[in-house]
Amino acid sequence: MEIADLPICTSHRAKLLAAGYSSLAALSAADPPRLALDLNIEIPEAEDILKIAVCANKFKGADGPSSVIKGAQNAWDMLSDEQSRKHINTGSGDLNNILGGGIHCKEVTEIGGVPGIGKTQLGIQLAINVQIPVECGGLGGKSVYIDTEGSFMVERVYQIAEGCISDILEYFPHYQNKAPSGQEKLKPESFLADIYYFRICSYTEQIAVINYLEKFLGEHKDVRIVIIDSVTFHFRQDFDDMALRTRVLSGLSLKLMKLAKTYNLAVVLLNQVTTKFTEGSFQLTLALGDSWSHSCTNRLILYWDGNLRYAYLDKSPSLPAVSAPYAVTGKGVRDAVSSNRKRARVM
Repeated sequence: MEIADLPICTSHRAKLLAAGYSSLAALSAADPPRLALDLNIEIPEAEDILKIAVCANKFKGADGPSSVIKGAQNAWDMLSDEQSRKHINTGSGDLNNILGGGIHCKEVTEIGGVPGIGKTQLGIQLAINVQIPVECGGLGGKSVYIDTEGSFMVERVYQIAEGCISDILEYFPHYQNKAPSGQEKLKPESFLADIYYFRICSYTEQIAVINYLEKFLGEHKDVRIVIIDSVTFHFRQDFDDMALRTRVLSGLSLKLMKLAKTYNLAVVLLNQVTTKFTEGSFQLTLALGDSWSHSCTNRLILYWDGNLRYAYLDKSPSLPAVSAPYAVTGKGVRDAVSSNRKRARVM
């Protein structure tokens, strides 16, 4: 049973989700005064909600510890799993190289940078490239695109789909003849039809959609990437209580990590930048603060160096901190024209 299924009034359920109580465990750990304050309700009402949550938690765990603890995994199996893990092509060979093959499935990757650097372009590119057929080295999956800023332009998606198709036909010229469904699949409209799009207009909608994703992904098991563009927007504008914002975002990040592993997909979070006063001067940094940096497995920072766009791998559990150039062209994200494959460097 989830928060949305609790036998309480609709307004209380909405307030719980808006306050960041996205799981029964988080709700059960709260005390009545704090819950009453977070939900702006009376303490007796909060006590009633907590009683219902405790009963639901007991019912959920009625099968004993074995229903929660599924057993250990040995390190050799973990290594084998990592080595066989699928990657999503970014469109740029240099970007793929510094990322260890591309965007990793079963992981959360944050991509941030200044306006106009190409974050949305890269997000759209990934939503298209995840659909590259398996026979052509892709995953043959579908994508979920959660748009919080209204920056998803269908005309641009169509252009990037056309660019992807032209690349497939260049490298695999006989694919359409060999694959029975090749001619039908390699059409821009087929690529667009396999992007599930959610337009989000408030942080409460964003919380609700992320909580709904588990059910949605259970019904659409061919989804291989979830992109949120951007994860930051509504949380920077609508929140005055920073402690509450941190708790809400922490709950969402944990849920996204779980979804990535459970459904073997990549989660990509696009982020904005803000200024931070460090060592006597203001510097650009990714939004939502230092605590948010722990919410992702990998962090990629996009920046300008003269007229060239660069991507810097700021965080990874297994890869070095390196930088590589890329370009945004009419066909989408590609290698920079002056790029040399050996140009990736340690910063």
